[in-house]
Amino acid sequence: MAVRPLSRMLQRVLRSGLRSCSSGAPVTQHRPGEPRQTAAEELSRRRQFLREHAAPFSAFLTDSFGRQHSYLRISLTEKCNLRCQYCMPEEGVPLTPKADLLTTEEILTLARLFVKEGIDKIRLTGGEPLIRPDVVDIVARLHQLEGLRTISITTNGINLARLLPQLQKAGLSAINISLDTLVPAKFEFIVRRKGFHKVMEGIHKAIELGYSPVKVNCVVMRGLNEDELLDFVALTEGLPLDVRFIEYMPFDGNRWNFKKMVSYKEMLDTLRQQWPELEKLPEEESSTAKAFKIPGFRGQLSFITSMSEHFCRTCNRLRITADGNLKVCLFGNSEVSLRDHLRAGASEKELLRVIGAAVGRKKRQHAEFLLLLQDSPPAIPSISSQDPFRVQGIRHRVSFSNQKVTLWEGGWFPRTPLLAQWQLRSSCPQRQYSSHLDSDANPKCLSAVAQAPAAPSGPLPTADQLTHVDMEGRAAMVDVGGKPDTERVAVASAVVLLGPVAFKLVQENQLKKGDALAVAQLAGIQAAKLTSQLIPLCHHVALSHVQVCLELDATRHAVGIQASCRAQGPTGVEMEALTAAAVAALTVYDMCKAVSRDIVLGEIKLLSKTGGQRGDFQRT
Repeated sequence: MAVRPLSRMLQRVLRSGLRSCSSGAPVTQHRPGEPRQTAAEELSRRRQFLREHAAPFSAFLTDSFGRQHSYLRISLTEKCNLRCQYCMPEEGVPLTPKADLLTTEEILTLARLFVKEGIDKIRLTGGEPLIRPDVVDIVARLHQLEGLRTISITTNGINLARLLPQLQKAGLSAINISLDTLVPAKFEFIVRRKGFHKVMEGIHKAIELGYSPVKVNCVVMRGLNEDELLDFVALTEGLPLDVRFIEYMPFDGNRWNFKKMVSYKEMLDTLRQQWPELEKLPEEESSTAKAFKIPGFRGQLSFITSMSEHFCRTCNRLRITADGNLKVCLFGNSEVSLRDHLRAGASEKELLRVIGAAVGRKKRQHAEFLLLLQDSPPAIPSISSQDPFRVQGIRHRVSFSNQKVTLWEGGWFPRTPLLAQWQLRSSCPQRQYSSHLDSDANPKCLSAVAQAPAAPSGPLPTADQLTHVDMEGRAAMVDVGGKPDTERVAVASAVVLLGPVAFKLVQENQLKKGDALAVAQLAGIQAAKLTSQLIPLCHHVALSHVQVCLELDATRHAVGIQASCRAQGPTGVEMEALTAAAVAALTVYDMCKAVSRDIVLGEIKLLSKTGGQRGDFQRT
């Protein structure tokens, strides 16, 4: 793109009696006695000027399908201070040697070249960009680039409250904050680190400093956080947030599968049952988000439909990795090293030829897995009233959103996780935690199989010999290849006798380690999914649903645990249910052992199972 001669710009500025900002847009010199323009008004005027004086778009950033790329994402670092389960393993990932990463000057050189060619928005990413020591300086120097309208950042929020005042002064104009849950214990489970309240503080600081909307990115994963959709949306009633629900996407190492994805349409259907007045907002050109708003709410919500309804046709994004590779598609494997060309002394023209060639090779749509998605199994529907667990869908789940909004608006956050506190008996308040809970439900989170035909009680019919040994008595896995797939459901239970001291601390949620019930519930769910790795001769089962419920029993100073599992397959899920109950009980012990070692784990047993050749079982 031809750059407007500086002399022409200066002449225009001098003739108008104005001074110029770093973009070339005129800025009115303030005169004593006149009201000063606000920062928002000044930014609006600057953007208007740039729109009116835009030059023809660069051919180097236009691909063979006519898509003009005006948005550049720059990764400042590969490092991150969290270990999100869907992003990287707990031990982290191998890091590129520091000498192979882009220096600050190389980042700015590339940014300057891209902006000169038509990039008008730069987003800084990572890893976690706010752990880079010179991030404020990078933002300030980017802000000086003529033609750059927006500098944004995507952050996990851990360091945001501390750095945001400096970043705002440097020129940061937009913020995206990643947050996948509003439950502190679940936050630690997902990211494998503490820091929930730091993220909340960062969101509050962004609102306080006038960012509007503050974008909150939530990756929705079935079986982990899809039950929090309503709570996230309720936050937009009193806060200027744009809560963005992101379809779970495949990345190297997160073991993605279709069953974990909650589609945009499924999420939208859930929200419309609660808020039928939900209205769609006009979509901006090249936007990746489908935006909606509930009338009367301050904020809005959006869906990033990368999987179910991709937005490749209007994609205007390019990416530079921390080690200097240009990626024209987030999902593609094709990369070209701009770092190597820079360090080899390439001129601007040579760099533009490399960039133009890469952009020209960009495909019409990303990654072949989208073709597979069209033939993938449909998303698992929300649990209905016909569910054998008698658990209603998540739209009826008790919500604490109003309490959260009140706390957020005041800038304060709960000292303890916001978990259900139910009046189970008139004489004894109890706490319980469940992955699905209905406000009108029976205090017992799970009941046995609902309205099923009478099943034989007592022990199951036994085989003539053990099934996990061969004819010579050696351990062997049962061959289930010839068995038909049937619906399999199992419910198991366990009891942890805490004693009065530990029981009171759990009941009041005062343990130093945190919320024992929430952590145990998550541990039980995780254990059910890992049963085949813990029990040597168990088959791997693709569970379609896991639920763990914990209930306090004041008469025994105990925690009662019920775990249920469901799958469609040739083998039962009783081992998964038993493992979930047992590991949840062990987790309660671990959370309380500092208080008392006189804790007893017991009554681990199967309560019921359905499906299979030997018929159903119901413990009397």
